Amino acid sequence: MPIFAEILSVHMKKPSYSLIVAILLIMAAAFSRVVMFPHNFSPIIGMALFGGAIIRDRKLAVLFPILAMFMSDLMFEVSGITKGFWGWGQLVGYGILATITLLAHYLKNWNPARIAASSIASSILFFILSNLSFFLIDNQVYHLYSQDLAGLQQCYIMALPFLKISLLADLVYSGILFGAYYLINRSILAPRSIA
Repeated sequence: MPIFAEILSVHMKKPSYSLIVAILLIMAAAFSRVVMFPHNFSPIIGMALFGGAIIRDRKLAVLFPILAMFMSDLMFEVSGITKGFWGWGQLVGYGILATITLLAHYLKNWNPARIAASSIASSILFFILSNLSFFLIDNQVYHLYSQDLAGLQQCYIMALPFLKISLLADLVYSGILFGAYYLINRSILAPRSIA
């Protein structure tokens, strides 16, 4: 945890309780990624949307979801549950996560409908870009698909079952993160600021 304190001190003289709650929620979501393995019920998109929407400092908004994802990848690697670090295409996944976080950072007027729509759109964006990345980068190593349009099409077809689970997981985690943050701010932090 010292790294978090150091990062916070660089960007903020006194971190707000709301920021600390947001960061703790992101870290908890990342931990649940390890706990929920191998069911592919992942918090990645929810973390990105939530971080981008809630954390005002753009650098921190991008940093914490990526750091949380890295920590969960490290937990996978160290525990031996599965490979935590598996190839160059994984870096593209981090880039996609950062992109979604930045897009969420610029959206305004968050409400349940906007959160759900952003979650679905982000899931589809992640599906398209991550599978394209796998086809162009990691397929060179694994040779699962032919290097033509038919191979690219097959790559997307084979990934469709994961899209269904991802859409559900992204909606659930987005709802949990935004909902928990709202409830904590309303019931715990708001009375504290009044006192």
